Amino acid sequence: MTDKYESPLGTRYASDYMLELFSADRRYQTWRKLWAALAREEMALGLPITEEQVSQLEAHITDIDYDCVRAREREVRHDVMAHVYAYGKAAPSAAGIIHLGATSCYVTDNADLILYRDGLRHLRGELLGVLANLAEFADRYKATATLGYTHYQPAQPVTVGKRAALWLQDLVSDLHELDFALENIKFLGCRGTTGTEASFLELFDGDSGRIDELNRRLAADFGFDSCFDVCGQTYPRKVDSRILNALSSIAQSLYRMANDIRLMQHDRQVEEPFEENQIGSSAMAYKRNPMRCERICSLARYLMADALNAPMTAAVQWMERTLDDSANRRISLPEGFLCADAILRLGRNVTKGLRVNEKVIARTLREYLPFIATENLLMEAVKRGGDRQALHEIIRRCSMEATARMKEGESCDLLQRLAAEGSFGLSLVEMEALLDPQAFIGRCPEQVEAFLAGIRPLLKDTRADGADIGI
Repeated sequence: MTDKYESPLGTRYASDYMLELFSADRRYQTWRKLWAALAREEMALGLPITEEQVSQLEAHITDIDYDCVRAREREVRHDVMAHVYAYGKAAPSAAGIIHLGATSCYVTDNADLILYRDGLRHLRGELLGVLANLAEFADRYKATATLGYTHYQPAQPVTVGKRAALWLQDLVSDLHELDFALENIKFLGCRGTTGTEASFLELFDGDSGRIDELNRRLAADFGFDSCFDVCGQTYPRKVDSRILNALSSIAQSLYRMANDIRLMQHDRQVEEPFEENQIGSSAMAYKRNPMRCERICSLARYLMADALNAPMTAAVQWMERTLDDSANRRISLPEGFLCADAILRLGRNVTKGLRVNEKVIARTLREYLPFIATENLLMEAVKRGGDRQALHEIIRRCSMEATARMKEGESCDLLQRLAAEGSFGLSLVEMEALLDPQAFIGRCPEQVEAFLAGIRPLLKDTRADGADIGI
């Protein structure tokens, strides 16, 4: 359909899995599964519901008559009751017991919790794929010296692998945050209009034990260990805040990684994957734009902003509930999941195919290494009897002169200038011998090895091949 708006998250960016998970069919079939499970457990606990009624409900989970639903909703202006009506048409013998004792949030909120849990599990797998790719990359380049940057100005050398370990560490923290969100999702259960379970006290003749058992059974039916201890009509909206915060954290980390890669690609040091027939620009045919990393950054900004919806919603839930959360959550939560999915798929693709141009990196490092090595040269000259303060002034003056020459487009001649200073006490050959890049990377290889050893248990059995994402 080209004459109506479609979200690019659906048409361009998110995976088929995530699109199906948040589809109308998955949502409303989950509602029917919840109604069927409620009927079966109520029957098992002694309410006057028959096996035939339950079986008929279970036989009509997927055959949703959406025309019937739409017509009924136009009439009653209530989506849940429209679905109850259509379900009753499909399972007429059970029409009278569908939704028995429940309120709308029994299906809407419990279904959301199921979808969010399954979505988080999927994102966890994608995140592990990025982590595994980056761990392999960091290990491979743990000793590859490269110019470090602070304030995006040349600084002490690091290694390519150490820089990747910084990205990796952020993403590992995101994994822990995602796991915390997963571990703390509970089931709402069937709690009634204000969370008091008063309707079930009536149904079960005041037997609280059977009410607790009903909720235990329903939670177990859908793979949950427990229900929230107390609630109003809805599950606590702090859950949504926690979930979107975890997704925002992933976006923040991948933005940082992608932005670093964009900066390095500008200098031809590291490049994202580029297909054989890929076009970088419609006008400038020579270009290799970092479009995947740019897309990660673009989508990440959207997700970070989207995540603000949940805390604002959680903060304004009046008493036992208000409905101003509904329209917002229908958009912000699914789109948050779809956006995180898109970012992680791009992240897997980029980290699988990162290209390191080692000769460019070495050339860049050689250009700045004389400046970086000046402290070492100063120490060596002092060892040979020089005056520290006088030597420092020579280095300062020669460095300023060499920098001025470089600003005119000439090569760095700092070492030649220092060698020409007789009082400096070191020849050009002696200084060049002190300029081994490996002497300036500190403990980078050791740090990377220790870090990777600590996170390897997280990556066990992780496939890091990445998926073809069609870009």
